[in-house]
Amino acid sequence: PAKVHGQHYDIVLNGVELGGGSIRVHDPAVQSYIFKDILELSPRVQDGFSHLVTALGHGCPPHGGIALGLDRLVAILTDSASLRDVIAFPKSANGRDLFMRAPAVATKEQLAEYGICVATPGNGSCKQPTILTPDSAHQAK
Repeated sequence: PAKVHGQHYDIVLNGVELGGGSIRVHDPAVQSYIFKDILELSPRVQDGFSHLVTALGHGCPPHGGIALGLDRLVAILTDSASLRDVIAFPKSANGRDLFMRAPAVATKEQLAEYGICVATPGNGSCKQPTILTPDSAHQAK
């Protein structure tokens, strides 16, 4: 790990990180090395990214991005004690969204709508649910 280098940057205001980013991989040889030797992707999976490696080989310039934490900046500007004071739909301390009542258990109807089958230790496998189409869902009502 000590031999790994990257170009990363942060924006800090009064000791609070407001955002950060990095220069992206823009060398096809480096990207291929990452896929093959670091991520150990199979050749089949690597083929799915061949368009990216090919594009990088045509002279992609160094490029980067940054992700700003607007909520953090607003918290500083308003002298708020917590980010939850400035977020429109804050999560509780244990990660629950009280407005959306999430996370929640999906109903059988919701699972069927997306064609999701849940296998449990008791049944080992599951029967594929009926996939509802807009017509069949309308007729069911």
